[in-house]
Amino acid sequence: MKKDAGNGSRLVWSSEAGRMCPECGKPVKGCVCKKKGAAPAGDGVVRVRRESKGRGGKTVMVITGLALDAMALAALGAELKKACGSGGTVKDGTIEIQGDHGDRIMQELLKRGYQAKRAGG
Repeated sequence: MKKDAGNGSRLVWSSEAGRMCPECGKPVKGCVCKKKGAAPAGDGVVRVRRESKGRGGKTVMVITGLALDAMALAALGAELKKACGSGGTVKDGTIEIQGDHGDRIMQELLKRGYQAKRAGG
């Protein structure tokens, strides 16, 4: 059993349940914090990168670092797909837009007030 180094009293891993949520103290699999739709913490920079590996040669733009809840992330994803005239999805806290629309996505994010940058070359 390991404890958090910060205050010494928070359980972060248990041999019976595995990883424990630092917020609610429950096993990560049964965490109630995730169900609240809490925004993920980040450094405040939205990153836009191009991926094609493992996608059958198709290019996908992946947007990460958005500190939004699930509903707001889905709404932004829909707006970006519409602006690019392309398909895509929102999953695991990221937005994926089909095609190479990096410049258009950057314009839209900057227009909405996000601090955005291209990542991955």
